[in-house]
Amino acid sequence: RLAAPGAAMLRRSLWLCLCLCSCPARGLRIHEYLYFQVLSPGDIRYIFTATPAKDFGGVFNTRYDQIHLVPADPPEACGELNNGVFIQDQIALVERGGCSFLSKTRVIQEHGGRAVIIADNAYDNDSFYIEMIQDSTRRTADIPALFLLGRDGYMIRRSLEQHGLPWAVISIPVNVTSIPTYEMMQPPWTFW
Repeated sequence: RLAAPGAAMLRRSLWLCLCLCSCPARGLRIHEYLYFQVLSPGDIRYIFTATPAKDFGGVFNTRYDQIHLVPADPPEACGELNNGVFIQDQIALVERGGCSFLSKTRVIQEHGGRAVIIADNAYDNDSFYIEMIQDSTRRTADIPALFLLGRDGYMIRRSLEQHGLPWAVISIPVNVTSIPTYEMMQPPWTFW
């Protein structure tokens, strides 16, 4: 059993490698992770794990070193947004529930968002990833859609509220293979 710092990350990477090696190579799969780092506010300056939608949405063709992660208002983003002007050319943080994952993604796309991160509405969820799939409407979306654990989404929103900030500054995607494990800033509440 591994006991060194970052051992959980190593186990996850090995599991991911085994999983991906046994699957045909056809784009992103639910077991593939995408990472982003919150740069500000400082109390949540961690690297977070998200999973891409299974069968809709785009992919990240660009790395954003500093882009705003803007919580949608209303949080479920099932219709017109009160803060849609702030979503333009940024990434939206949305909460699960109220409508399909695809509907949320389309709302953010219609407001000019570059991507959407949909956090689980179960605030205590710190380990179970939901598979985001196409709904039955045959609609499409072009922007990337990612699923975030509920605890992570809650902690990001809570930090923004405590600091009175309208958004976080993030880098996305982050290549964690280039970061030494002892430098990985992982959320202390999430199992890696």
